[in-house]
Amino acid sequence: MTGTTRPTPDTAPTALDPAIAARLKRDAHGLVPAIAQQYDTGEVLMLGWMDDEALHRTLTTGRCTYWSRSRQEYWVKGDTSGHVQHVKSVALDCDADTLLVKVDQVGAACHTGDRTCFDADVLPLAQ
Repeated sequence: MTGTTRPTPDTAPTALDPAIAARLKRDAHGLVPAIAQQYDTGEVLMLGWMDDEALHRTLTTGRCTYWSRSRQEYWVKGDTSGHVQHVKSVALDCDADTLLVKVDQVGAACHTGDRTCFDADVLPLAQ
């Protein structure tokens, strides 16, 4: 789906389990942050955004689907880069406002080509 006609949880039919959808606490745009973590090492790879449809696709296909806020479209991690995220598990945090997606990352997770989005700019701690 492309363009700015992204379905919202209130207007689009979605196959996301209604019990899961009822628990999600979305932002004003209907999105929930999704942290991708390497399942076997615990390495934090990236942060993406999911709505009900992206979460449904992630849960049913075994591949991470995100909503691109900049491009205003769904994207499946690895479809263009080959750097696929194979989903091992998905968990909802205690506040139901963040997802943790444990994946087996093939190649780089970051769009810059780095393994993780969190290793290029480590901030100094005050002493």
